[in-house]
Amino acid sequence: MKLSLGIPKGSLEESTIALFGKAGIQIKRGERSYYPACDDPELDLIVMRPQEIPRYVAQGIIDAGITGQDWVAENEADIVEVAELRYSKVSRQKCRWVLAVPEDSPFNRAEDLAGKRIATELVGTTNRFFASKGVSVDVEFSWGATEVKPPRLADAIVDITETGSSLRANRLRIIDTLMETCTVIVANKNAWADGEKRGKLENLAMLLIGTLDAENYVGLKCNVEENNLEEVIKVLPALHNPTVSKLWESGWCAVETILPQKQTKHVIPLLKRAGASGIIEYPVSKIIA
Repeated sequence: MKLSLGIPKGSLEESTIALFGKAGIQIKRGERSYYPACDDPELDLIVMRPQEIPRYVAQGIIDAGITGQDWVAENEADIVEVAELRYSKVSRQKCRWVLAVPEDSPFNRAEDLAGKRIATELVGTTNRFFASKGVSVDVEFSWGATEVKPPRLADAIVDITETGSSLRANRLRIIDTLMETCTVIVANKNAWADGEKRGKLENLAMLLIGTLDAENYVGLKCNVEENNLEEVIKVLPALHNPTVSKLWESGWCAVETILPQKQTKHVIPLLKRAGASGIIEYPVSKIIA
């Protein structure tokens, strides 16, 4: 069994390949090749634009792909969303497609743009958004650098933002949000109905999500005399409960837990004061709940 999987070309390509690598799946792409090599013999990879992946998945040309919820909506693709993968160029938050206008424009609502020109890459979704409000506008496809078009080339834009910094830098203000989006694994319905392919997709999603979840966590372990154990346990946060095991030396225990990395600067000094010794912090590659 081979699962054909579309890998997003462009801004997400590098971070996707890095995520697979952290999950234990090594991908090597030649500079001019769109068919990267992979050390998982059950995966058949192809690099393509995320805008196109939902269409090819829906048509069954590829079994599955990694794309954005926005492009699934834009293509109105009848496919299965297997899992959300919260990663992008900048953050682990969802991105937003927003309606933005020049700072000094008189427009404050979508309804104010009746009869105006809107530039965007997300033409279908934008047309449906304005139609739902009963507003007639001229939506034109933008080939990029959309934020520089108002006010000379367009009255407003619909663009994607993670932090809003690019919009602010171009003196634009947001007046509405069309949708939130994040990266997702999607599958063709027939592939999802195939037991082997579905199992492969579920395993892949588990590994990728576990890798993303682990990014903000570390492992912590230490040695504790039994008479100090209760005080040490009080200090430690944990995903569930700390693991406590007996050491060879009588009267001593080893304590191990997983905790958010941002907490270690507070927890480690408290552990030391509570009687812990041999404190070790180590990275965590995956967390599978």
